Amino acid sequence: MNTPGALAEAQRRAAALELIAFDVDGTLTDGRIHIGPSGEAMKSFSVRDGFGLALLRRAGIRLAIVTGRDSPIVAVRAAELGFDAVVQGVGDKAAVMRELCARFNVAGAHSGFVGDDWPDLGAMVQAGFCATVAGAPPELRARAHWVSTTPPGEGAVRELAEFVLRARGQWEALCAEYVPAAAPLAPDGTTRP
Repeated sequence: MNTPGALAEAQRRAAALELIAFDVDGTLTDGRIHIGPSGEAMKSFSVRDGFGLALLRRAGIRLAIVTGRDSPIVAVRAAELGFDAVVQGVGDKAAVMRELCARFNVAGAHSGFVGDDWPDLGAMVQAGFCATVAGAPPELRARAHWVSTTPPGEGAVRELAEFVLRARGQWEALCAEYVPAAAPLAPDGTTRP
């Protein structure tokens, strides 16, 4: 996304999104898995990412989780955020993406996938819009239409949400719901007097 042409193409693809699927570990989290004597004990999710996901849902975009691990923690977080689909223990993420597109009647060109490592490549390259996070391997960054500047689990998904919503022309209207009418935003994002 280094050139103006690549940015314009990423925006065009983002504007067409109807469904976005996310890997979990290293995408919605920082990639660390805390394991105790009884198994997986904890994952850390960003509240800012959660708000970004809520904004995407309010904008009419369906959300899905497609992950290789099976985790009750992920199921709880997905339920809190109102994800449309949660598919865990996946070996072939590309096949699951095709199934999700069929289930929700979404053309592949209107789907997106966000991943962080090689097991995500198949789903990423078949999606109409593919994204990855800061620090992802070069093979993912080279194929992604969009790469976060914020680390995973620390606001990368919130950054993605803003990019998608701006591309769709929905950012200002959603933001206006939270900003008092007497305090409009300046172009640089600060509040004007």
